[in-house]
Amino acid sequence: MKTDFLVIGAGIAGLTFVIKIAERFPDKKVTVVTKKNESNTQYAQGGVAVVQQANDSFEKHVQDTLRAGDGLCNEEVVRMVIKEGPSCLQSMMSWGVNFDFNDNGNLDLGKEGGHSEKRVVHNKDITGAEISRGLIEKVRKLKNVKLISHHFVVDLISDDHLKKGRNNSSCYGAFILHEKKHEVVPILSEVTVLATGGLGQVYQTTTNPEVATGDGIAMAHRINASIKDIEFIQFHPTILYSSEPSQPFLISEAVRGFGAILRTKNGEKFMHKYDVREELASRDIVARAIDAELKISGDNFVFLDCTHLDKVEFSKRFPTIKKRCLSSGVDVHSDYIPVVPAAHYVCGGIEVDKNGQTAINNLFACGECSYTGLHGANRLASNSLLEAFVYADRCAEEATKLIDTIELPGEILGYTSSKNLDKVPLVLVSKNRKRLQEIMQISVGIVRSDEQLKNAQQKVLLIHDKVEKLYNTTHISPQLCELRNMVTIAQLIISYSLKRNVNCGGFYKA
Repeated sequence: MKTDFLVIGAGIAGLTFVIKIAERFPDKKVTVVTKKNESNTQYAQGGVAVVQQANDSFEKHVQDTLRAGDGLCNEEVVRMVIKEGPSCLQSMMSWGVNFDFNDNGNLDLGKEGGHSEKRVVHNKDITGAEISRGLIEKVRKLKNVKLISHHFVVDLISDDHLKKGRNNSSCYGAFILHEKKHEVVPILSEVTVLATGGLGQVYQTTTNPEVATGDGIAMAHRINASIKDIEFIQFHPTILYSSEPSQPFLISEAVRGFGAILRTKNGEKFMHKYDVREELASRDIVARAIDAELKISGDNFVFLDCTHLDKVEFSKRFPTIKKRCLSSGVDVHSDYIPVVPAAHYVCGGIEVDKNGQTAINNLFACGECSYTGLHGANRLASNSLLEAFVYADRCAEEATKLIDTIELPGEILGYTSSKNLDKVPLVLVSKNRKRLQEIMQISVGIVRSDEQLKNAQQKVLLIHDKVEKLYNTTHISPQLCELRNMVTIAQLIISYSLKRNVNCGGFYKA
């Protein structure tokens, strides 16, 4: 199969690129591959941070972002993304994405941790789901777009796969696992875009859905793309605590922006001990504060107190959160919400330039899988959807300039796999996946140490050897490929953590 543009992933970044490029080139083929009809975008509750009102300014948003990033942001990138935000928001709205408006007819703006002003555009507490809905509906109207779901991208096609080798570090598409036929087939493409989202599943407790296994970063790493700052894992401070194994439910940053207060199990406030902004400090500070309090008390959770907040306005702004808490036996108007931190977002990833171009020719990356320099050591709340849209737009602009200059190779080597191989027992995959997640949760979490990291490195290496043996001696499956990618991601996080000796933002080594 051949296509002009291959997009891997169907969150806000991937779909934005698809819309931009498909409308610009109605006669060219755009192919979107996704392993499931799911993405991190769908679970974003807060919204999009965009300067909108007179008392706000680009400079205020810039300074808030730089402060959250703790000295590691690329200021030029920060200014570029924030300045381009409003026009990108207008594009999204023109495509049919709905946001909340106030009684004055203006966009209703929320305030979240680390922000000095109200600037978070939202749709109640299901902003991500609304963005996904609007973009998917728009994409389905584009006749030159082909959506291929439930197909797993195994690896990128690089110079190593050419019958007549080149040595110019290029990407020519990807190998796709056809799950029903159990075959790996190539899709050749002039431009390939990685929009594969995050990697939260390498941890035992995460806000990320099961698809967030770091596939794009791992695949890019295998063809020698540059990976940067992957040790900066942002832990969201407030996840609804449950003693039962379940998909963790995020209590949005916007709830604290609305006035909720963090308390110990004894009912005492504690954020004043860690930052003058208290509950509105950036996520790294709040998560570390909760972690410290739990270590002092030995408790399993702290409380988020919403009982003093306006009932009508809270219900209007956070209907999903209220309903989910109630199903867990917590009435937010009379009960405290038990919360804990969980792995949420990676601030690093595949290094790209200001146009989303990686170090590999014809390969772009945007969204959470990429490192742009916007977030630095810690992402400012609701800057991720903004970044994804701006960089998808920039990727489309750059791809437009390149598309007619790229020549695909005549022949490539087939993916090395044999139908005579045994099927891998999925129980082995599941067992090693759980073991990996436990190691990362215990030893590579909010607070790390060199001793813990070295211990984790040795344990993950053993899992790596087992997984590689399975990969080379059995039929590959999506589950095995995901585990292979997760092991790669874990090794990268650990090795980068060992190299970093200065604490900043979301990275803290005791």
